[in-house]
Amino acid sequence: MNTEEMKRVICKALSDKKGEDITILDVRKLTVLADYFIISSGKSAPQVRALAENVDEVLSKEYGIEPLHRDGVSEGRWVVMDYGSIIVHAFRDDTRMLYCLEKLWGNEENIEKYSD
Repeated sequence: MNTEEMKRVICKALSDKKGEDITILDVRKLTVLADYFIISSGKSAPQVRALAENVDEVLSKEYGIEPLHRDGVSEGRWVVMDYGSIIVHAFRDDTRMLYCLEKLWGNEENIEKYSD
């Protein structure tokens, strides 16, 4: 699976669990950490966990892709999953506003809003 297909699959998995404000940041020119950050919000800790678990399940079961690292699932405030070229961030609304990754890493040229 190429990176473009993976972006689409991840965004769809987030959307399927009612992820809100799904945003793709193209960070290729800004860091060597990843090519893209995909960010989504949930209303509660259980929803944030469900967002992350659905991404993990879809990529694992359907494509055999496992994250290199994941953190924050048990707390459900900010879950991060590293898939190499894509890092997925699932936030509770208030935590997303606090860290505001879009302002740190985004500009008018590298932000894409997902809509299905």
